[in-house]
Amino acid sequence: MPSRKLFLYSLVALSPLAHAAAPSKISSTQLEKIQNVVIIYGENRSFNNLYGMFPGANGVAQAIASGKYKQTEMDGKEMRNLPPVWLEGSKPLQADPLFPAPLANMPFRIDAAPIQQGLEVPTRDLVHRFYQNQLQINGGKNDRFAAISDAGGFAMGYYDGSSLPLWKLARQYTLADNFFMAAFGGSFLNHMWLACACTPTYPEAPEKFRLQLNADGSLKRKENSPTNAQDGPPQFYDGSITPDHYAVNTMQAPYQPSAALPPVGAGSDGRLADPKEFPLPPQTQATIGDMLSKRHISWKWYAGGWNRALQDRKQIYEGEVMFQAHHQPFNYFKNFQPGSAERALHLKDFEDMQADIEKGDLPQVAFYKPQGNLNQHPGYANVMTGDQHLADLVGKLQASPQWKNMAIIITYDENGGFWDHVAPPKGDRWGPGSRIPAIIISPYAKKGFVDHTAYDTTSILQFLSRRFKLEMLPGIRQHLGDMTNAFDFRPAKPGK
Repeated sequence: MPSRKLFLYSLVALSPLAHAAAPSKISSTQLEKIQNVVIIYGENRSFNNLYGMFPGANGVAQAIASGKYKQTEMDGKEMRNLPPVWLEGSKPLQADPLFPAPLANMPFRIDAAPIQQGLEVPTRDLVHRFYQNQLQINGGKNDRFAAISDAGGFAMGYYDGSSLPLWKLARQYTLADNFFMAAFGGSFLNHMWLACACTPTYPEAPEKFRLQLNADGSLKRKENSPTNAQDGPPQFYDGSITPDHYAVNTMQAPYQPSAALPPVGAGSDGRLADPKEFPLPPQTQATIGDMLSKRHISWKWYAGGWNRALQDRKQIYEGEVMFQAHHQPFNYFKNFQPGSAERALHLKDFEDMQADIEKGDLPQVAFYKPQGNLNQHPGYANVMTGDQHLADLVGKLQASPQWKNMAIIITYDENGGFWDHVAPPKGDRWGPGSRIPAIIISPYAKKGFVDHTAYDTTSILQFLSRRFKLEMLPGIRQHLGDMTNAFDFRPAKPGK
C-alpha cells in the first residue's frame, strides 16, 4: 500500500476570501418553492481562465496583488520565465510560434496582444489527470501548473470573458467564486463524482492500466524525464488504475455508447462493450439517481449526441457531434444497463430535453451534458460556441412555464489543466481539486451577487438531497456549502 502522504495535497486551509459553510438559514418550506432543478455540466475551465476578470470576484488581479501566481520548478526554485508553450503533438518537441518567448512568470491573456487568440478560437489541450493535478496544486500553493503541464506555460493563460453570454447571466444572477471540482484530475472521475460522489473500482484491471507510485505516494517519473520545465514536460509512469484498484483516470464504459467496441459473434449483445476491450466493470455504488428514484423524484440525464452515438459509432469522439463517451457517468452503473427500466426512463438525448422544455414537462431534476463540439473543451471545441449554446438553452428554460419555480446550476467538470490561485478547501483522498466557475440562475437566485461560500461539485448533490429529502450519499462533503447561500426567498421589495 502506498504512503498516505499523497492524500495531503488536499488538506489545505481555505482561501482568506472564502467563507466556510455556515448552517443554512433557508427553511425546507422556502426551499420547496424550487420545483425543478437543472444542472448543466460544461468542460475543462478553471475559474481564472474564464472569470478571472469578473467584477467583485477573487480573480487574477487579486492573485497578482497577493503574489500568489509565481510558478516554481519541481525543486521549489522560482522560474525566471514560464516554459515555452509546447506545440501539441510536435516530435521532436517544439515551441508554439504563436506565443512570445520568453513568457514572463505570471498569468497572461490568451485573447490579447501579442497572442490574440479569441474566445472563438480552439486552442491546444492540456494535461488534466489525477496525480498531476495534485502536483500542480502543491499543497495549496498552486505554483506548479506550468512545471507539470504538457502544454508548458499555456497553463497560465486566461481570457477576458466579459463578452461571453453566460458572463452576462452571471452579472444578472449569482456567480460562485469559491466552487471547486469534486475530484482531482479529469472529466471521467469528476463526472463520476457528480453521479455518485464516489471513485469507481477495477480490482482485476490489466497491468497496462496501472500507474506507478513512489514510496511517498506521488506519481513516479520516468528515468529520461526532463528535470527542468524549460526543457520539456515531465514524463510519468502514468495510467488509469491505482495500486489499490481505483479508477482515477479515463476508462471506457461497459455499455454502448463506448469507445470499447461491442462484442462480435453469434449470440453477442451489441449493446455491450466487449470484455476483451477491458472497459470498466459495471459499478454497483449508489448514485444520486438511485436516491432520487427511491423518493419517487423524477429525473433524467440528457446528453447531446446520445442517440447519434448509439446509432453511428463514427460519432464517438469524432464526426459531427464528437460524442464524449466518458462524460456519461450513469452508463457505467449496473442499475442503468441496456434493457433495464431505469435506463429507458432516465438516460435521454438532448432532443428529448428540448421537447420536454417546450411541453413544460421537465422532470424535477434534469442533468444536461452538451455534445463534444459544444462543451468548451480545449483541443476540440472553442469557448464562445459552447457558451452561446448554453445561454440559448437558458433562454429556452426561462421562456418555459416551469421557469417560475426553477433553479439552474451551470458549472464545469474540472479545470482542464488551467491555473487557478485559490487553495482548495480541506477534503479527502480524492479532492476537492482546482477552482471552477459556477453560476446559479433562478427567479430565487440572489441578483448581481458574487457568492464567496466554499462549495464543490458535491454541494450540488447536497442541495438536491436537502431539497428533495434524500438519503445523503456517503461521499458528499457536508462541511462545504449546500448552495443555499445563492438564493433569496424573501418577497421582492415594491418597485423591484
